[in-house]
Amino acid sequence: MKMRALFAALGLAFATSALANHCPMDMKAIDEAMAKNPQLTAEQAADVKKYRAEGEALHKAGKHQESVDTLAKAKKILGL
Repeated sequence: MKMRALFAALGLAFATSALANHCPMDMKAIDEAMAKNPQLTAEQAADVKKYRAEGEALHKAGKHQESVDTLAKAKKILGL
């Protein structure tokens, strides 16, 4: 029983670190796409910037799943 708990804890730790590494890759992809001046409306561009900023703040707060979810909204607008 203790081994199961240990494996569950290790699995959770690895999953969290994987998400932590995913956020910066998403932010970089968004930044690169925005640098290419994509064809977006002013509202879409504002939403991308908002989601990008929120995603970074969530990442820094350690809320990696929320960060990934928020950054995904920006990526969807950009067609990534």
